[in-house]
Amino acid sequence: MTMTIVRPVNTASSTGPTDASLVARIAVGDERALRTVYERYSPLVYGLARRVTASTAHAEEITQEVFVYLWQNPDRFDAERGTLRAFLGAMTHRRSVDEVRRNTRRVAREDRVGQDASNLDVLDIGEGIERSQTAERVRAAVLSLPEQQREAVLLAYFGGCTFRQVAERLSIPEGTAKSRLRLGLGKLAGLLEGLG
Repeated sequence: MTMTIVRPVNTASSTGPTDASLVARIAVGDERALRTVYERYSPLVYGLARRVTASTAHAEEITQEVFVYLWQNPDRFDAERGTLRAFLGAMTHRRSVDEVRRNTRRVAREDRVGQDASNLDVLDIGEGIERSQTAERVRAAVLSLPEQQREAVLLAYFGGCTFRQVAERLSIPEGTAKSRLRLGLGKLAGLLEGLG
């Protein structure tokens, strides 16, 4: 029996530039360098994302996010700490797991809403009206928050995002995202105090 040994791409093809030199070129805005890195590693990134999420659409989105992140943050790759392959793989895995968690939370919310809808005939009409009024007050309170706090609260509590994801989506440091959430929740608590 003969075995074929397939060597993974480490830092460069036999005729191409090294990963470190490509990342250095990306840092100065060289789109061709990004294209080369994409051609080299997109099968790895897409395949890993597809395995973790079990979704072609999510895998495509994550693949795009990973390479956009590399384009915008090439300085985050440190060749002394590991290979570009490992860096992209770790980032892909982290984003894929986050996506799975988000989807799990979304499905759970939808299930709860579905269960609530199926139990409507059991609910007292007064309870339904009270819930509707409470929901409207919460909506109004959230809308009255300052825009930066409102965006952070909506992403975290209605969009299911983590502090890190809120920070990434708003292009702000993670500490700033936490502060905005804390301030927003404090104001909401004051606004909604009378609701119980």
